[in-house]
Amino acid sequence: MEATGESLGEKHSHSPHVLLVEDEPSVANGLKMVLAEEGFGVDVAMTGLEALDTFRGNGFDLVVADLRLPDIDGMEVIRQIKEERPETKVVIITGYPSVSSAVESAKIGVSDYLRKPFTSDDFLGAVDQALKEKEEDATERFLSETKEGRLIQKREVIRVLDRTYEDQTFWRELMEKGSEVLDDYQLSTKAKAAIVSGDLEWINENVGELTQKQLMFILKRLEREAW
Repeated sequence: MEATGESLGEKHSHSPHVLLVEDEPSVANGLKMVLAEEGFGVDVAMTGLEALDTFRGNGFDLVVADLRLPDIDGMEVIRQIKEERPETKVVIITGYPSVSSAVESAKIGVSDYLRKPFTSDDFLGAVDQALKEKEEDATERFLSETKEGRLIQKREVIRVLDRTYEDQTFWRELMEKGSEVLDDYQLSTKAKAAIVSGDLEWINENVGELTQKQLMFILKRLEREAW
């Protein structure tokens, strides 16, 4: 893979720690090298039991796991990992893909399902996306579950609604494009949905009463829905 200046590891808030579960030494060594070159810390486990012991003894941001292991079914390993630490992201790699395993992986919250053989670009793309999801989940929890986060979110909702009154271009973009216009604001998924749908009940509960100027966008949004 060509160097692009900033490694994937540097793109994230800290150097990510990956548990690689793969019983083929050549595949494990190759993938470990790819990850290490991108700035990731990597532990390798070659059996299901080793994977679970290693996982329980360390903090991992991501687990990359093969489904065919010499002792325990890889899906069972993943299931136990997700039960113990649901926030852990998982990428499956398998040379024996099936509809049933793909469906099961989706049910338990696996981030990606890669069929062997795959390119290093495919692999790193899946890893990067899974880690982005982890960071987004952490931000979502911070904004929704902490006092500081809720205060920040309240401030951001007010900023958005103030801007709708002051900036007609922003008003139109928000009305037409929805939440994608709000990516630069520190808002949870629920907050974004409340703004673009005109959910006054959520806004009143989490933000408080609005001024007439701030209410204008919300009322127009509700009027448009009713029409």
